[in-house]
Amino acid sequence: MLEILLILAVLVLIVVLLVMQHRQPARTVQVLEQQHRAMLTDLHDGLNKQGDRLIAAQTDQAERLRAAVGEELRLTRDALQTLRSEMLTQTLAKLSEQARADQELIQNSFRNATQHLASSIETLSKTVDGRLEQIGGKVNERLDEGFKKTNETFVSVMARLATIDEAQKKIDGLTTNMVSLQELLGDKRSRGAFGEVQLEGLVRNIMPPQSYAMQYTLPNSTRADCVLMLPEPTGMVAVDAKFPLENYHRMFDATLAESDKVLAQRQFKADIKKHVDDISSKYIIPGVTSDGAVMFVPAEAVFAEIHARHPDVVDYAMQRRVWVVSPTTLMAVLNTARAVMKDVETRKQVHIIQDELGKLGKDFGRFDERMKKLADHIRQANKDVEDVQISSRKITEQFAKIERVELDRPVALPQVSDES
Repeated sequence: MLEILLILAVLVLIVVLLVMQHRQPARTVQVLEQQHRAMLTDLHDGLNKQGDRLIAAQTDQAERLRAAVGEELRLTRDALQTLRSEMLTQTLAKLSEQARADQELIQNSFRNATQHLASSIETLSKTVDGRLEQIGGKVNERLDEGFKKTNETFVSVMARLATIDEAQKKIDGLTTNMVSLQELLGDKRSRGAFGEVQLEGLVRNIMPPQSYAMQYTLPNSTRADCVLMLPEPTGMVAVDAKFPLENYHRMFDATLAESDKVLAQRQFKADIKKHVDDISSKYIIPGVTSDGAVMFVPAEAVFAEIHARHPDVVDYAMQRRVWVVSPTTLMAVLNTARAVMKDVETRKQVHIIQDELGKLGKDFGRFDERMKKLADHIRQANKDVEDVQISSRKITEQFAKIERVELDRPVALPQVSDES
């Protein structure tokens, strides 16, 4: 205030001097001008000093203001630290309580689901074990019967092979005393007996005893060398052995003329056709036997000659529904028939397996429904866990913001007054 009054006084003095300057003479004016300059110089010095004092006062006031603001900031920082600690403590307590509640809920859900699943699996396991045990018992029983029959057949085959080996040894030892096959089979009765014996040996070695009959008499009073009892719709199949050997040998006799060989060939074909006609007329009886019969040729060479060079004879036999077979092809036919019979016997037991599989299918249906319910429970528990994870992630992010002092609203600092 003192400086302001001083400045006002100087200004008044200047105004007075200016007024007097207009009233007094020039000399006085000059003196006054000098005095005025001196006063202005003093005023300038005073103003400079006053400015220095004002700058010093402002500096001091700025220092006091900076110290006051620093103190206020420190107090505000302490208050924020205390507030943050309290908020963190409360939030952590709430989160811990919520986490315990969620954990108990999840544990209870998983415990219930585990108990329900264990009960369902135990029940299903008992049911399946029971069914499998029943099925396994029946299957083992069937397999034991099959293995038993197979072993009996194998033992029989081995015994017959041993017999054949023994006979072969005897035949090898008596080769020097054996007559030729042509001399041995020169008689028709001998050839017929040889064919019947060979036919019986093949059938006995392959077919079950109840599936065939040797020297079977048909309703028309004819006797077939063998009859195969096959499942329907095939039924009874007659097999008759034929051995057309005389004209066959004449066809390849080098001592005969070519015309005689041609005549023997024609007679050979006529013999085959006659045998086919006899078999077709005697051993195919509608409603009693199958619609076909089998002609067994005991020699592979004769069979090969028929099929290789006389296809017309084969076609004729097929038209008369007679199948010409050799020992090799008859074995294939018999094995096929045996497989068909085995398949029929197996199909008779299919309904038992189907019933058991139907029961097992119902059990698996119930198991599927229970597994769907369990899957729904697990999906719900998984959704609850995901919700808890989302809440936990949001809380964690909020904690991170609090740690970085990144609150949504800025903290207002206290206002510092300009008055010191």
